[in-house]
Amino acid sequence: MHIVLGPAPGAAASEHWLPVVVRDDGMERLAPVPAAALPGLVRDLPGRLGTDPDRVRWVFASVSAGYRPLLEAEVPISRCWDLGLCQRILSTAAGVTYSPAVDVPVPGPEPWLRQPPATRPDQGTFFDLPAGGRGRQEVPPAEDLARELVAQLAAVDRSGAPHRLRLLLAAESQGALIAAEILHEGLPWRRDLHEAMLAEQLGPRPAEGQRPRLLQELAERIGGTLGVPGLNPDSPQDLLRGLNLAGVRVGSTRAGDLKGWASEGGPDAPRRTALISGVLEYKHLYRLWTANGWHWLDEWVQDGRFHPAYSVGGVVTGRWAAHGGGAMQVPAAVRDAVRADPGHLLTVADASQVEPRILAAMSGDRALAEAGSGSDLYLAVAEQGRRAGSELAERSRAKVALLGAMYGATTGDSAALIPHLRRLYPHAMGLLEQAAQRGEAGGQVSTWLGRTSPAPGQQWLTATADVSTAEAESRSRTLRRSAGRFTRNFVIQGTAAEWALCWMGEIRRRLRQGTPDGQARDPLQTRLVFFVHDEVVLHGPAEEADAVRRIVTEAAQAAGRMLFGAAPVGFPLSVAAVESYAGAH
Repeated sequence: MHIVLGPAPGAAASEHWLPVVVRDDGMERLAPVPAAALPGLVRDLPGRLGTDPDRVRWVFASVSAGYRPLLEAEVPISRCWDLGLCQRILSTAAGVTYSPAVDVPVPGPEPWLRQPPATRPDQGTFFDLPAGGRGRQEVPPAEDLARELVAQLAAVDRSGAPHRLRLLLAAESQGALIAAEILHEGLPWRRDLHEAMLAEQLGPRPAEGQRPRLLQELAERIGGTLGVPGLNPDSPQDLLRGLNLAGVRVGSTRAGDLKGWASEGGPDAPRRTALISGVLEYKHLYRLWTANGWHWLDEWVQDGRFHPAYSVGGVVTGRWAAHGGGAMQVPAAVRDAVRADPGHLLTVADASQVEPRILAAMSGDRALAEAGSGSDLYLAVAEQGRRAGSELAERSRAKVALLGAMYGATTGDSAALIPHLRRLYPHAMGLLEQAAQRGEAGGQVSTWLGRTSPAPGQQWLTATADVSTAEAESRSRTLRRSAGRFTRNFVIQGTAAEWALCWMGEIRRRLRQGTPDGQARDPLQTRLVFFVHDEVVLHGPAEEADAVRRIVTEAAQAAGRMLFGAAPVGFPLSVAAVESYAGAH
């Protein structure tokens, strides 16, 4: 059963909510309720309708907005459907006939912060997605939302692979539910430890507009070392000019360029290292100050919690993006400030080598699947390469080759090892190369569950069709190869994102059941509090840590079965129960 929650006619969702029950045989419009009564409605309505609350799928225009008042009232829900996110997927899905009943906006997550800083979503990789809803920002009335739900469900039923597409939309919606709960729950954060670390590395908190004392002293030493008193290392132009004047012949101030110059030193290496060591140290400390310094603490850590705001599906491949605060990572320099509450532990679970395992399962390549059945796929590939007498016989080379194949490397060791991969894994390489060919030809590709890559724009089509001159022809080839690299990785990275959604959804379900074996008991108190690509962090009572370890491990395998059935590919994890997040890495 689906129950749509949206604004009553002529009202905003902040004023009155109208529930609309959607069954296979039609819709039933119930009486609207004031916003303050929404939690009670959600808690009591399933019983009044004679159905199990866990069998209700609550439908919102946007889960990130609609779920918040329920969380604040401590009324969690089991399942949901996010019309905006699902509309975004269906509108571009290949082979799907879909005509929206109404445009539904996809807003950014409602910030937990009382006065959130103005930030744009952090793209992460590939391209940003539009804010959603083709420009519409107001939430449509509940009955329009109900008609949109019917249109979406019908489009799924008419699609070529309804089971997969339905799973994708349910997983995306569940992801929005989890992101809202993480935002609400927050990652435990010790401000006192963070400030002590800042004081140790940067000095006391400076006055506004000034550098921290130790950073200022380091800036003065850099100017003295380079022979440019008063040098401003915050300015790339000034720093590059000072480096060049001191004989550091580099084209940019990037750390990689500086280290590369120093590595060419030979007998002159000590002098070269001395010239750039202060600059490299300054870059590290400056990043700490600006990205996770006192201002970051003021803005993002409140009541002992960092509340990460995620944009679900915010990257075109389906991966999540950060909506401010650096939610897609916790830098190593500050991880020790992430501490469990007294009597609690952090469970940190990191999935191993997900993308090559996804490739093995998607392609049905038996040899690569055999390598992916153990804990170290790259080591198994190296062993297979050794037996075949190929140049993949070392783990490091096997890793470079596989990552290069998935990301479209065209030079260096990765490209040189591609022929060896083709001989060992013809089906896996065939999948990647077919995806690349479609991209180069201006076509689209889809993930395992059906998220489709964007169609090329008219500018790309025009540029790639122009071969009137040697320069234009070279540009056309470059653009086509870039598109091929994107589509080659889209199918793998996007499917890995789908696996992660299913993994987190299974973790959440099993936590609510209270046991990893599927037998419902009392819910556990442990909660998901952080997520980044292939890693989750949970926080809960220490006595639950063993059960949580089993839950996250079993959930990873269940997610693989959910997507790929009985494919013989494992998804091993490294799992640590720690008091400090730093202790898990």
